[in-house]
Amino acid sequence: MNAKVEKTEAPNNGFDVVKLVLAGVLFVAGMVAYYYFADWNGWGRIGVLSAGVIAAVAITSFTGFGRSGREYLSESRFELRKVVWPTRDETIRTTLVIMVVVVILSLLLGLIDVILKWVVLDHLLKLGH
Repeated sequence: MNAKVEKTEAPNNGFDVVKLVLAGVLFVAGMVAYYYFADWNGWGRIGVLSAGVIAAVAITSFTGFGRSGREYLSESRFELRKVVWPTRDETIRTTLVIMVVVVILSLLLGLIDVILKWVVLDHLLKLGH
């Protein structure tokens, strides 16, 4: 668990807002260029789109939002190292147990369906005739 309880960051300043708007404009420009140059080959269009997206991500990474995103990813990677992953045998055994339980429950629900059909359709509905 992270020892940081409260983060004290300076609020986004006006320059961060300008950077985010510029990143949004570059992202949209890349998408517009992708559709505008429809007569280009696939790689050229993908290159224009990728350039817009990469430029937008690069500019966004230098804002407060980008720094907090990088910090989140860094902490997530650190926490991921703490995870104890199951072995191959544990995974196979667990999968087999789940499959057996699914089959048993399917048979049980099918049996309940057959019994209810027999009771309702074959007996209760024929009482009035």
